[in-house]
Amino acid sequence: MSATPRIAVIMDENTSIDGTRYDMTKNYFVAVHRAGGMPFGIPYFMDMAEAVADEFDGFMNVGGRFAFPDAWYADGQGSKAPHSERLDVELALMRGFLERDKPVLGICNGMQVLAALHGCRLSPDVRATGAHILEHDKGGYEHTVAVGENTLLSRVTGGGVLSVNTFHREAVIELSDSVVASAHAEDGVVEAIEIPSRRFALGVQWHQELFARQDHPGNGIFEAFVRASGKK
Repeated sequence: MSATPRIAVIMDENTSIDGTRYDMTKNYFVAVHRAGGMPFGIPYFMDMAEAVADEFDGFMNVGGRFAFPDAWYADGQGSKAPHSERLDVELALMRGFLERDKPVLGICNGMQVLAALHGCRLSPDVRATGAHILEHDKGGYEHTVAVGENTLLSRVTGGGVLSVNTFHREAVIELSDSVVASAHAEDGVVEAIEIPSRRFALGVQWHQELFARQDHPGNGIFEAFVRASGKK
């Protein structure tokens, strides 16, 4: 049996059209493969979730646009995004890997799920939370994030300031005691979180996979994730 870490990557879908197709960038798989892992796409079948959590070494929860439960949002707000059958499956997978203390990496939507499962609250429209907030849902645009000192994220990226892309309307706006915010945008928006009680549980708001074919310090996230997934 191969010693190469096997990484479960939940599939995304075309919720912007009709939700009938799995639809996602190949770069998620490129990022894991270049980091030394074996990536496998996971479809939306609840009866697979337990076996996936048992048999795979790490879980990547990728970006997506669909509604979360109203209870996840602050101030009685709710999402305007479409509903998806993906949510129940990704919750089962995220909980399954966390309960087994296997590494998890959340990207954009995946970071928000990781945060909400640990008591954080979201805004369905971060731009509406203050006049100083940047436009975070903007293709082809990058902004800087400041990485917190003495965090997992600083250790795997080298710390300091990173230039990242931004494709999100929703964001984490209330943190719980079990979550550390490990990066912020210049407007104060939380751009990365981690769960210190877990061996490796990290979420980033930006799409690091889009830098997977480039020389970018953030790619150390994938390398550390795969490396942690290889440790038993």
